[in-house]
Amino acid sequence: MKITKEQISNGIWILAILLILFTPIGFHVRVWVNKVVATVISPSTIDADEQSTLGTYNWSLVDLEGRPTNLQSKKGEVILVNVWATWCPPCVAELPGFVDLYSDYKDKVSFAFVANDEKDKVVAFLKKKGYELPVYFQASAMPSELESGSIPVTYIIDRKGNIVVDKTGAANWNSDSTRDLLDGLLSE
Repeated sequence: MKITKEQISNGIWILAILLILFTPIGFHVRVWVNKVVATVISPSTIDADEQSTLGTYNWSLVDLEGRPTNLQSKKGEVILVNVWATWCPPCVAELPGFVDLYSDYKDKVSFAFVANDEKDKVVAFLKKKGYELPVYFQASAMPSELESGSIPVTYIIDRKGNIVVDKTGAANWNSDSTRDLLDGLLSE
């Protein structure tokens, strides 16, 4: 049986697809693709008449040192909640933008980066990347308004509890539009 050039070409494509889908090489390719996509996608606000309001802020979280906190303590503040994981390429892709945003707004906005992952993997990932973010793990069910079947998912909540941004997937969180939104919410 003679192998044709077309069969060789098809075999190479199949191998490339398998590498991208099922190996660590593929993970890094998917992160890179998501970074490219995230650079052009800025999250948009939800129209005021379509915004939902948190019915409860009661959400128990535990930080990396094991200290408990509750979203209730942030009520009345501008809050950014991001649910992510180290194994999620879009999550990893958008984190550098969050790091930059957090460094400029950490004293103005309450940030909660809620990891949907194992603590040791999160700690190792943050250390390897040199990221210093307020990372938490869920200790109770999240408010129903913040439930999502996908990650990453990010919410920006105003001082009145209105969810003004509800974004699933990677985005450029260090964009001028996000900064303008936060500045506007902080001035209210």
